[in-house]
Amino acid sequence: MGKAQHQNKDSEEKKTKYSLVRVKGTWTCKQGKTLNNDPTDCVSPAHIYETVSEKATTWTVVSPIVFTYKVTETLGLLDPSNDTLLLGHITDQQQLKDIKESNRLIRRFVVVDQEVYKIYGPKLTAYFETNNVIFKLLALPTTEENKSMDMALKILEEVNDFSLDRRTEPIIGIGGGVCLDIVGLAASLYRRRTPYIRVPTTLLSYIDASVGAKTGVNFANCKNKLGAYIPPAAAFLDLSFIQSLPRRHISNGLAEMLKMALMKHKSLFELLEKHGGLLLDTKFQADLSIYSHNSTNAASLATRTAIVTMLEELAPNLWEDDLNRLVDFGHLISPALEMKVLPSLLHGEAVNIDMSFMLYVSQESGLITEEEKQRIISCMVGLELPVWHEECTLELIQISLQDRLKHSGGLVRMPLPVGLGQAEIFNNTSYEVLHKAYTRWCEELSVSSDSSCDS
Repeated sequence: MGKAQHQNKDSEEKKTKYSLVRVKGTWTCKQGKTLNNDPTDCVSPAHIYETVSEKATTWTVVSPIVFTYKVTETLGLLDPSNDTLLLGHITDQQQLKDIKESNRLIRRFVVVDQEVYKIYGPKLTAYFETNNVIFKLLALPTTEENKSMDMALKILEEVNDFSLDRRTEPIIGIGGGVCLDIVGLAASLYRRRTPYIRVPTTLLSYIDASVGAKTGVNFANCKNKLGAYIPPAAAFLDLSFIQSLPRRHISNGLAEMLKMALMKHKSLFELLEKHGGLLLDTKFQADLSIYSHNSTNAASLATRTAIVTMLEELAPNLWEDDLNRLVDFGHLISPALEMKVLPSLLHGEAVNIDMSFMLYVSQESGLITEEEKQRIISCMVGLELPVWHEECTLELIQISLQDRLKHSGGLVRMPLPVGLGQAEIFNNTSYEVLHKAYTRWCEELSVSSDSSCDS
């Protein structure tokens, strides 16, 4: 068909844009946005585009979806006088007032990691009983090995028996990142979308899993192969949960904090470099003032900086439409490594091993200096994080990057530091660079590293 014929064909199509106008409860297609004087009338942000040709009629629906969710740091979340856990997710002040003034009992379904339940079960029970809440506490072993659709379905069976109101009674997940991921997916599936609330009890989930929109479970021996992008109604953060964590799990969370520092925030890196050991020793609980001219608290500053930098990257790209993501640093090789050696490595430990190798790639590529590389490695060691693992072979690295290439639009999309607190995405790292980096990485770090991470 010639150019003139194409133009003629195009001219035969009739295209019409319709606004959707609600008049007394009924939505109607209208050209333009003319409203009647009825105060209940409104115009939707959605549009319908109708294209009519000789062969077909096509309707294209453009419907903007806006998610609003809150991330709230608070103290005493389980203090019965603190109503954040019950009402803190509500953004409509009139709705909040109506709930407080009504005599209707609040109902909540709560999934809690069984190890967390052993510590906080009595306190949780007392919280809900004191506030006259009708509740169900479901304690489950939410470990990486159990992060499956079977676990999500088990939750859904219990939720269904509890008969939740799918719009006003959010499911609450209390635990680490695995628990929050499973609960989020289950809630997203129940009645197509039931609101849920995240309460992180590990440092890693405090600054990572709790502030984003991703939910998921493992499938086909792949990490988070099944999931959805449905953010919680709210995430409620209380640093006091961290005090019950084993030291290794605090170190594990520091890996994700270090990731954000290396990608975006030099001052956060310097804070971890200087005060990371104290944060480990005090489990983020002590009032460690780090500047003489004010009372800045190291724990608060570290967590808030990590959260803000994470939200900066996630909020504009909640559904990962843009695959160039700095937050993927440390997550190119670590998923395969973590699943291969499960359960010997924690998530943050696997991420740190990935980041450690990528530092060598960055230095070999001329992006950071040898001094900067060694400084970062020293910081990792100071945070008691593994920097090498015998199962992180060159073959595993190559397979991981090939998988990345296949699922990222034909590009590797490798975030690499280009200085302290600065990073860029690279797609052209050669095999020669990877091989040289791997050789040096093994030569310099394998002898002194403890690959078992069982301590």
